[in-house]
Amino acid sequence: MKRVFAFLITTIILVLPACDTAEVRDYYQIKIFNLDSDQQEATMDIYLKTAFIPGLHRAGIENVGVFKPIEGKNDHKKFIMVFIPFQSFQDIEKLNETLSKDETYLTDGKDYIQASHDDPPYARMESILLKSFSEMPQYAVPELSSQPSQRVYELRSYEGATEQLYERKVEMFNDAGEVNIFKELEFNPVFFGEVISSAHMPHLMYMTTFSDTLSQQEHWNAFRAHPDWLEIKEIERYKNTVSSITKYLMYPTDYSDI
Repeated sequence: MKRVFAFLITTIILVLPACDTAEVRDYYQIKIFNLDSDQQEATMDIYLKTAFIPGLHRAGIENVGVFKPIEGKNDHKKFIMVFIPFQSFQDIEKLNETLSKDETYLTDGKDYIQASHDDPPYARMESILLKSFSEMPQYAVPELSSQPSQRVYELRSYEGATEQLYERKVEMFNDAGEVNIFKELEFNPVFFGEVISSAHMPHLMYMTTFSDTLSQQEHWNAFRAHPDWLEIKEIERYKNTVSSITKYLMYPTDYSDI
């Protein structure tokens, strides 16, 4: 009996790390800084480039994405979007505390941090928290050869009318093969994520990347004609799972890591 018990304990010890590894999924924060003026944009560029991103790098966050809207493609909205990947939800909670103790960050970001009420660096800031899809548990840095100013980074948000319908859309991505179609057609996805908290619940978000506008159009044409997509979109379980779609078409700044 002792030998059997010892064998069971050893098996559990060996199996648990493998199970933990299989369940590891990224967490993400997306910050959208809505801007009213060119001056605010300039202030945000200086802060993000010289203080915030270096501070995140020192905190162990290697790849931070910073994106701006492609002119004429986002209802003339002026914003800067920041994508921050984390290895755990606890890392999100610790970030502000870490930055508050970083003297270099506090010095380099002084103009942003101590901005006055009548000269704020942005109009409003939206924060979105996400957990990665099981089918793509870690984010990816796309490999594109075109100039950053020519690239198209497309962020999509799919809202569901109810929690159940939203969950079925997530299932459609993970289990029915929608994520695999994006990978097969080389959409260069950065991430797929379940939104944990935002102003538009329930919804999911994902980001794909293209060398230029023509490449984006060609990829979506191929997606819409893909036999697997034509099949799964007709499955009754997945009909009416998306009630609203929001698209952001952006390019990476010259100081973006992604």
